Amino acid sequence: MAVASLSPTPAAGPLTRLSRLLRSLTLLAVATLLSLSLVACDGAPKKADVISAEDLALITRQAEGFLSARNRLPDLAALVNKRDWTFTRNLIHGPMQEVGREMLYINQRLPKAEQAEANARAKALKDALADLDEAARLQDADALRKGYIKVASNFGLYAQILPQAVQESLKQA
Repeated sequence: MAVASLSPTPAAGPLTRLSRLLRSLTLLAVATLLSLSLVACDGAPKKADVISAEDLALITRQAEGFLSARNRLPDLAALVNKRDWTFTRNLIHGPMQEVGREMLYINQRLPKAEQAEANARAKALKDALADLDEAARLQDADALRKGYIKVASNFGLYAQILPQAVQESLKQA
């Protein structure tokens, strides 16, 4: 009974082994290259960060509310100057209360690349409004004045996030 040997046959010389080794290394290199190519490219074409017409309409609608609150800044300034604690808080919790929700809806419809900055600016405005409210609650005139300045500047900074088409359409309306 003959037993098959797993050792290389004496006829297989160093050239045959080298050839098999090179073939194995080539196949390994091709497999690695294909794997890396598939990982780097998910196969789906990247779509540009363009705002759809539907998103633009929603942003415009929400921006109207945001700008309506911003247009109340002169009223807020008058209340701050008079140190009218109660009506300052009423304005913050009344007409300006919805500004946070409006910014949230706007931010969700912006291109992904702009959302982080928009969220940061929205948070800064909401924090400034909370600080102004706290200053009015504590009846701290100096903090109230500084808080108003922060609120006004943060309204301006957030308004810069709005897409140019939205800014132009709201100027014409």
